[in-house]
Amino acid sequence: MERLLIFALVGLAAQAVDGSLGMAYGVTSSTLLVATGVAPAVASASVHLAEVGTTFASGVSHWRLGNVDWKVVAKIAIPGGIGAFAGATVLSNLSTESATPWVAGLLLVLGLYIIARFVFGKPPVFIPGRRPGLGLLAPLGLFGGFIDATGGGGWGPVTTPTLISSGTLHPRKVIGSVSTAEFVTTLSASVGFLVGLAGEALDWRVIGGLLVGGVIAAPFAAYLVKHLSLPILGGLVGSIILVTNGRTLLRNFEAESVAAYGVLFAVAAVIVAIAVRKSRGTSAGASEREPAAESEAANA
Repeated sequence: MERLLIFALVGLAAQAVDGSLGMAYGVTSSTLLVATGVAPAVASASVHLAEVGTTFASGVSHWRLGNVDWKVVAKIAIPGGIGAFAGATVLSNLSTESATPWVAGLLLVLGLYIIARFVFGKPPVFIPGRRPGLGLLAPLGLFGGFIDATGGGGWGPVTTPTLISSGTLHPRKVIGSVSTAEFVTTLSASVGFLVGLAGEALDWRVIGGLLVGGVIAAPFAAYLVKHLSLPILGGLVGSIILVTNGRTLLRNFEAESVAAYGVLFAVAAVIVAIAVRKSRGTSAGASEREPAAESEAANA
């Protein structure tokens, strides 16, 4: 019972992050499982089986709050499912650790771009009706699904920053659509793992705990996306990418230290603080303009 409760809390925290930022459920959960000695393939399988429920709940929550672009979901979910199934069957037999630093470096660059654009730059203007095309969504979904299954997480970190940085879809719609499409990716990866592992060494208490906690957190996470401002969303997404992939690179190059992690988290904290301050300034400016507009209308 204690083990179930612990992983339920892990699932709740991971889904609160994943559903509101479009990433990090798998990364958070898989990291904890591997740290306790679980084999990478089994850890990824456990997380994906739990995510079948959490991603469904997250997708429904985003849909009810108007965060989903179904045309984008259709174009990215099917390639994502194909990539995830392939990645699951591959991971069941061999390791993809050699690709880790290259993927982490790419994601880190995308994260820095998002921070520069949404936190330090002017908020982008999104034209209603714009959406990314199949030429971007299909290969992105295929690659994201494969990385997600082989790495125990990665669908959000690959797809979310790429779509946000493309400027073709509002960040709220990106996060909602990516979270909804993840259900197909997760289901496909789960099938691949069940075929490859044949249920070997899977602890259903861990899977159940992650599932329960994630389902409870899904509506709250979707609410955050609906109400957070662009600077805050960009700052949080960028910081998550910075910390997650910075940690991966530090480990890969054997440069881990208390000082290195301290700098990494300090930079992330400063970025979020600047984003919050910018968001408050934007809100204050909008509040001042509204009374002025009303006065001009009354005098007209």
